[in-house]
Amino acid sequence: MSKSTALLKNPTLLVWGGLLAAFFVANGVFIYLAQQSNPGLVVDNYYERGQDYEKNMLKRMASQPDWQLSIDRPEKLQRGVEAMFELTALSGSGEVLNPDLVTVFGYRPTDAKFDFSTPMVELQSGIFRGAVVFPMAGNWDLLVTVEKDGVEHSVAERVRVAD
Repeated sequence: MSKSTALLKNPTLLVWGGLLAAFFVANGVFIYLAQQSNPGLVVDNYYERGQDYEKNMLKRMASQPDWQLSIDRPEKLQRGVEAMFELTALSGSGEVLNPDLVTVFGYRPTDAKFDFSTPMVELQSGIFRGAVVFPMAGNWDLLVTVEKDGVEHSVAERVRVAD
């Protein structure tokens, strides 16, 4: 038996060679899955949005109206079942607000293609109602925006939707 044949039959060398081959195969699988799977919350203009973030937040904080917004929602939310959301809008002094537009936005933290928006209609003075149907179970970020005379204010809430 030659020296090179004996070296190829060495169990230690075979184990290390197998581990090295498994390492490369596993990394190849990971690279393939990373390229084929959902990118999540990636946006095209992330750099520009990041640059403008602080400037826009300071502008919003300076012009933020003194409104009191509260969301009333069902305790249990289920996928595919209509849920009624109510918003009570009051000014800082406790007077009823009559905004021009009230909208509910639903954001899925893991998949942007399921995001939605629903307008809310005025039920009575200062109280608005909107029907929301969640297409998927899991965590959702809700944002209710109120616009009056070009000024926008919002209230956010994270909800859990059951299957």
